[in-house]
Amino acid sequence: MTDNQKNPAMTPPMGWNSWDCYGASVTEEIVRKNALYMAEHLKAFGWEYIVVDIQWSEPTAENHTYHNFAELEMDAYSRLQPAPNRFPSSAGGKGFGPLSAFVHDLGLKFGIHIMRGIPRQAVHRNTAILGSTVTARQIAAQHSVCPWNTDMYGVDPAREGAQAYYNSLFEQYAEWGVDFVKVDDIANHYPTAEIEQIEQAIRACGRPMVFSISPGPTPLQKAEHLKQHVNMWRITDDFWDHWEQLYDMFERAESWCIHACPGHFPDADMLPVGPILQDYGPDGWTGFTQDEQITMLTLWCMLRSPLMIGGELTGLDAFTRSLLTNPDILEILKHSHSAHPVYRRGEKGREEIVWMATHDTEGYYVALFNADLQEKEITVDIQQLSLPGEYTVTELWTGTDCPSGTRITAVVPAHGAKAYRLHRI
Repeated sequence: MTDNQKNPAMTPPMGWNSWDCYGASVTEEIVRKNALYMAEHLKAFGWEYIVVDIQWSEPTAENHTYHNFAELEMDAYSRLQPAPNRFPSSAGGKGFGPLSAFVHDLGLKFGIHIMRGIPRQAVHRNTAILGSTVTARQIAAQHSVCPWNTDMYGVDPAREGAQAYYNSLFEQYAEWGVDFVKVDDIANHYPTAEIEQIEQAIRACGRPMVFSISPGPTPLQKAEHLKQHVNMWRITDDFWDHWEQLYDMFERAESWCIHACPGHFPDADMLPVGPILQDYGPDGWTGFTQDEQITMLTLWCMLRSPLMIGGELTGLDAFTRSLLTNPDILEILKHSHSAHPVYRRGEKGREEIVWMATHDTEGYYVALFNADLQEKEITVDIQQLSLPGEYTVTELWTGTDCPSGTRITAVVPAHGAKAYRLHRI
């Protein structure tokens, strides 16, 4: 985002998103319950965003599938509205205003998902564009369609009325009190002009909003443009609870880590932890082992990826809650910089992997990862990290103080991780 608007994401955003559990079918009741849980149990640790994901305007939405060419709730100006049967407080043209106010009253922030472009039904009906004399059909790029969802056509940024349309969307979102917008069907093919129009509309609406783009992988060659216009961008397609996807994330993180900076963050996608109720995991629970979840959260925090919980918050068990509320691990996310891999050693798929990062004010972080199917002893020579001298060393997942000196040695579980804070003696 540019300097004339306060950047709303100086540290990576942390929150909950409805997609993993509910796909397109989340309801207002579910959102309110998760917001209440976050306010009571997670807010103190930095979790603050409640995000309603895709197709909130579709009255008959269900699970992770889409009804092709479904009838959507829409106003007279081509703007989608919450479906009142799923979001009752939106009735009477109130939109997400009442739900957003409920979230704000809890001391939290409210976010929504949108698709790039303009509704196809607006184009077919040739409805009006607020603030313009042109109509939906005149700004649509009807050749530009999403390959996995039939709701929208793209917008041709060169046409008169295109900017007015995006401005009208974000003016309404500002009226609703939206703090976070996830724009989908835009990151991987990266329509530069349309991204700039959306960012301009956010700036013009007068309300700071996090600008997130999906799905990935976002082209790496767009990194400098991203850091001028976007707060967070997906570096992968949808991430689920499979070790192969988590292992692949180390390579993606290595490519993107140098581009994480205040206000702009590579996004490794949501955390599929706890109860993922509808379609995924045995008995509706994440398929990751506890050690794999520790690896995931350690890597996300070292990369400084935004953290979005995918599980149903009201069903979290003690382990998952402890995973998400470890203040020392979350400190890496909020107060570190210059994270990078130090080395990967061993046979592919069974490596030991070491990362390090610098604390904002003093000291360093070192993370040890074991990609093997068996536990492994990993030793790191601190002096070989270009950190001369001796250090006090604390393992952050357990809070255990380790022997001071010039080496870190740990037995790391299969697919597990250890994370350390180093202070110079």
